[in-house]
Amino acid sequence: MPSEPHPATVDQAATADRTATTDRLPLRRRLMPVIALLLLAPWAAECSWGGFAIDDFLPVLIFLGPMYGGAAILIRETARHLGTGWPTIVLLAAAFGVLQAGLVDQSLFNPDFLDDTQYADTRVAAEATLVPGLEFSLRQAFDYVGNHIVLTVCAPIVLIESFLGPDRRLRPWLGRPGLLVVSLIYLLGSLFIFSDINADKVFLASPLQLTFAALLVLALVATALLPRWRRPHPRRFRRAPHPLWVGLPVVLVRLGSDLTPGWPGMAIALALAAAAGGMIAYWSSRDGWGQRHVLVAGTAGLVMAAAFAYLVPPYSPASPAAALAGDIAVTVITVALVGGAWWRLRRALPSVHVGAS
Repeated sequence: MPSEPHPATVDQAATADRTATTDRLPLRRRLMPVIALLLLAPWAAECSWGGFAIDDFLPVLIFLGPMYGGAAILIRETARHLGTGWPTIVLLAAAFGVLQAGLVDQSLFNPDFLDDTQYADTRVAAEATLVPGLEFSLRQAFDYVGNHIVLTVCAPIVLIESFLGPDRRLRPWLGRPGLLVVSLIYLLGSLFIFSDINADKVFLASPLQLTFAALLVLALVATALLPRWRRPHPRRFRRAPHPLWVGLPVVLVRLGSDLTPGWPGMAIALALAAAAGGMIAYWSSRDGWGQRHVLVAGTAGLVMAAAFAYLVPPYSPASPAAALAGDIAVTVITVALVGGAWWRLRRALPSVHVGAS
């Protein structure tokens, strides 16, 4: 009598069937998540926390979409093509944050960068944590790079992936031609921002500062591409907590990172961020960890940013009506995106395990 097929063979065949089905999708459906991520990344990076009034939303998408959206797409596609998970995405997002703030707009090294905005009064607090020799604020580095990790990259990726079915969620969306096009879009967008900022601010970081930023970017990219992220990790038998609990560490980081100024405040912020990352990594290795956990962990920062948008001014002065309309729009968009993704996952059939991410 014929024997039963080996479970691994069944899994490989099922994966091949899902891949073939996805590859037969019309071009419009295959590109839809790419376009969505291209638009969502700049909005989350600059608008979701109240940085712009509502009449500036569209210009943000047009002018910053190629750079922010292109980076988010390339980071996501790199991780999915390599078969790695969220550790690679987070590390590449950190590399992008340093690249953006240190080499492209150079806001990390320019002490006058915010002087022509409504955040000029933050300069004193930033200078309280200047790193000797390199002359950049550790407080601003934490905020700039952290926001790029949480808002520009992770939240948009997890939202778009949560709306997709499990057969497309962890698979690449683009082949080599598409990646080349997105890379060109990202490079052109970055060059545009660099030239525009340089013409406006008339600032160029020192060779030492540029070298430091470049080496840090290379170190983060090299760490993100380590083979260890591709190896499966053993599962812990204890069950993962309810998905909503996963957002609590992110909330505590947001609330506790500004408790006190200066170096003591930075020590608290870095300790909270490290503890939150370690706790989420530990929970993700437990049995029962799934996409709803990833959704909460990835969007808790976005929800907090939207909640605090009412308390912060936009970069440029705006009428109270335009500023309030922008904050309300942020709330509506955030609730629609996060709530819609949660609803989509609850309706979905049980999916494949997300893995230690």
